[in-house]
This record gives sequence, structure tokens and C-alpha cells, in this order.
Amino acid sequence: MLKHDTIEKNLGLMVILVIIVISGGGLAEIVPLFFQKQTTVPVEGLKPLTALQLEGRDIYMREGCHVCHTQQIRPFRAETERYGHYSVAGEFVYDHPFLWGSKRTGPDLARVGGRYSDDWHRAHLYNPRDVVPESIMPSYPWLFSDKVDGEITPKKMLALRSVGVPFTDEAIASSAADVDGKPEIQALIAYLQQLGTVMSNRR
Repeated sequence: MLKHDTIEKNLGLMVILVIIVISGGGLAEIVPLFFQKQTTVPVEGLKPLTALQLEGRDIYMREGCHVCHTQQIRPFRAETERYGHYSVAGEFVYDHPFLWGSKRTGPDLARVGGRYSDDWHRAHLYNPRDVVPESIMPSYPWLFSDKVDGEITPKKMLALRSVGVPFTDEAIASSAADVDGKPEIQALIAYLQQLGTVMSNRR
């Protein structure tokens, strides 16, 4: 049995032992999640994103929306009163990567779907201060002129299907035509308008 002072005086040994302890604890916390139904089975009604919503999600990430807006409602009254039903693992089964976030410069968007009209989102994204005067969010006018290129949309969907997202052959085959030439603002709003809708009626 190693004495404590021996470990403290041997930096290399202490680093190795710390790594072993942290790895063991991490594995004990993480591995069981792969076998729990609540983390691996989608909630009732969850569907994979459409091609347009998928492109909107990529625009959402490209523009850094996830840096200022979380998509994770904690199970506290202050959170659920403001945003709606707390987030559950089953609603994120098809998300790659997760966009939970940890910083709220702006409000959480986990349940924003259907809360505002498409026109509201257009106005907000073109100039946020037109609808929220105190907003510090930047404007995104290029989304109204830039178009979605659907050339690699089928490849994105095939890659996601390989990790478990149940895209059908028909959805993949038609995806390029479904999105090609559409304004980026249309794709982004399509993504925003589905956020949290599968859980919106649950309390």
C-alpha cells in the first residue's frame, strides 16, 4: 500500500492515480446512460427534422445562436413557469450535436416553437430592436438574401441516419429539391418553429 506522502512527492505517480480516479468516476456516471430507456428512447411524437429544418439548424449553429441561447429548461419552478415543460433526454435523441448550451445572454429557446408567428421571427432576425427595443442581439439581414444550397443535404441526412436518426429513403432522395434555392431565413424559421413542440402540451 502506497503511503500518502509517497504519492505527494512523486508528481508522475500522482497524475496517473488522479487520471485513474477521474476516469473511473466518469465511466461510472456515463456508461449507465447508454442503457437507460429515458435517455435512449425518443419521447412520444418525436420526429426527425425535415430537410428544411435540418438546414435551418445548421444556419442556427453557423450564426452562433447557440452561444447566447440555451435549449435546456431546468426542472425548477422559475424555469418551467417562464419557458414551459422542463427538458427531458428523450426529446434530444435525434440531435447531433446537442445544443443545450450553458449561457443565457438571450432567453432559452427550447420551447420557442409556435410561440411567435413567422412574421415576428422575420422582423426579429432582420432587426431585433424593432420588436424588442432593449435587445442586444445582432441583426441578420443576409439571411433574407442568401439562399440554401441543397447539394450536400442528402449527405448530411445519410450521415445522421448512420448514427440513428430515422430518415427515410424518400426523405433523403427529395431533400436537395426540398431546400435548394430557399432563402436562409425560411430554413432558420422552420427550425425555430419546431423547437419544443413535441413537449409543449405537457405540464
